[in-house]
Amino acid sequence: MRRTLETTKTPKKERRDYLKIAVKGVFSLLFIIAFIFLLAGRLTYWQGWVFSIVMVLLVLIQLIAFADKTDLAQERFKPGPGTKWWDKVFWVLYAPLFFAIFIIACLDAGRFLWSPHLPLVVYVISYIAFIFSIYLYSWAMWVNKWFSSTVRIQTDRAQQVVQDGPYRYVRHPGYVGGILMAISTSLVLGSLWGLIPAVFVVILLIIRTYLEDVTLQKELPGYFNYTKKVRYRLVPRMW
Repeated sequence: MRRTLETTKTPKKERRDYLKIAVKGVFSLLFIIAFIFLLAGRLTYWQGWVFSIVMVLLVLIQLIAFADKTDLAQERFKPGPGTKWWDKVFWVLYAPLFFAIFIIACLDAGRFLWSPHLPLVVYVISYIAFIFSIYLYSWAMWVNKWFSSTVRIQTDRAQQVVQDGPYRYVRHPGYVGGILMAISTSLVLGSLWGLIPAVFVVILLIIRTYLEDVTLQKELPGYFNYTKKVRYRLVPRMW
């Protein structure tokens, strides 16, 4: 029934649904930007300004690029049934830890200056890693219309194995992007102390990668054969 309703959506209804999602995304971004400067306690926190400008540009590009992928946007913001129990535990741990990166980094570099001043080369390398993480994450979403915010087998959307784009090189490119993002976020905000929660975020993402991969091998037809073709989960020639 759900699938029948989805296929009868009119273009006008799809545009309206996407507009709602886009508005939520913009307000979430504005909240994060305001939160950064509230934590920093000053508007002269230049790392916060650079980060905000970069994020606004990246979000605008994403909103334009994914404007015709309304089903994907819906799955990202409001996934269907069947989420694994352990993935619910993951989100309980992951969400506060990821926000802790922002909290600690902004309190550190913006207000209390616990970390030493980072050299320019660190910011340059970190921004390259950060932008690449967004690009890789977006590329994975672009080619995988079943890219979900939760781990579930999407029988309601006739899920299939995706082998295009970044999935030709590693089986979970979205998690590679997430790991790079967690590490680089703290550094682009000018903080070394923010790397502490970032390490725990990375550990959680690696655990989730393993559990999701096992689930897909057991429950998604064709995925086990795909693992024979693309052998590595996150890092080629390593794991």
